[in-house]
Amino acid sequence: MDFAYICSECGRRFAIEPDRMVCPQCSLDQAPDEPLRGVLEVELTGAVLADWTIASLLPVEERFFPPIPVGNTPLWAPERLRQELAFPGLHLKDDGLNPTYSLKDRASFLVSAFASKFGIEEIVLASTGNAGSSMAGVGAAAGQKVTLFLPKAAPKAKLIQALQYGAKVFRVDGSYDDAYDLSLAYTAKFGGMNRNTAYNPMTIEGKKTVSLEVFRQLGRVPDVVFVSVGDGCILSGVYKGFRDLRLLGLADRLPVVYAVQAEGSDALARAFEEGVFRRKASSTVADSISVDVPRNGVHALRQLKEHRGQVVRVSDEQILAAQARLSRTAGLFTEPAGAAAFAGFLEARRWIPPEAVAVILATGNGLKDTAAAGRSVEIPGKVITRLEEVEGG
Repeated sequence: MDFAYICSECGRRFAIEPDRMVCPQCSLDQAPDEPLRGVLEVELTGAVLADWTIASLLPVEERFFPPIPVGNTPLWAPERLRQELAFPGLHLKDDGLNPTYSLKDRASFLVSAFASKFGIEEIVLASTGNAGSSMAGVGAAAGQKVTLFLPKAAPKAKLIQALQYGAKVFRVDGSYDDAYDLSLAYTAKFGGMNRNTAYNPMTIEGKKTVSLEVFRQLGRVPDVVFVSVGDGCILSGVYKGFRDLRLLGLADRLPVVYAVQAEGSDALARAFEEGVFRRKASSTVADSISVDVPRNGVHALRQLKEHRGQVVRVSDEQILAAQARLSRTAGLFTEPAGAAAFAGFLEARRWIPPEAVAVILATGNGLKDTAAAGRSVEIPGKVITRLEEVEGG
């Protein structure tokens, strides 16, 4: 199998090199406050082996993979939910069971391997929390230095997680978008490899592995996939995995992908309807998908349009209700961004045939943001010392 970079906008091809992040031609058209121009994808060419593995479809050799067990997360068959919803083909892909408890480990794993291959010792990024703690954990396993720019509003659990792994953390008095720009300025001044979502081609390529796993676990392409969307990098990774399967002749179609956005952070949904990205301050309980400017927006929008994807908006109230329902009915405690995908399914399922095979991507563990989950539970105020004080029976 051979690999190269291809520009998602102009189609130019480039060799895979450590200092190439975006298309040098298309990025000249980059304007402030708009998504990245010239996002690069990894192009595969050659024949696939009959006994292909996921590693064989990645552009970094296995000997460079960090020693941490990323991927191979379970695909749940939630029987109670299936019965309640009369939807027997419902599946939950639980990526909260990755080593740092989020799907972002898939991108961090490949970025780390790429850095190891080219002898790069420092990896720099901005994050709302999950990507940062993910890169910190994977980088720790690989012995790499990780420098993280984190908005001050990031959940405390994610900040502590990144620090526990040994990352150097700069808290930014601003939004994720401000942190993103500062991280790019840092690498321009001090060097290192920038892992920022979509900017680094290995982020989309790493995230495609979730689709490859789903395909192998189901033995087929699902009919529909629900993905929560902020920057749009996971969405593009999901598409990339299924596109590669079709390109290699392993599958003959793509699923219908539903991009689920919070009402308070819906830049992609607005662009899907209006055809243009307009910056708007974001605010949602789902911090992992809270962005003003979706950095992979142009690329993600093109994927949705080309492959007839759909966009669904959900409120914070729907997200928290979906989080509680997943916990209490399936036993899966996912963070608000993961619950947003399920909330989108609940909103859209009236248009989906009940016999369809559907996959919900639960992208992170609920313990990453207990403050949000605490809004839908009531912590007992009474403290007891004797059984006689227990009410009920």
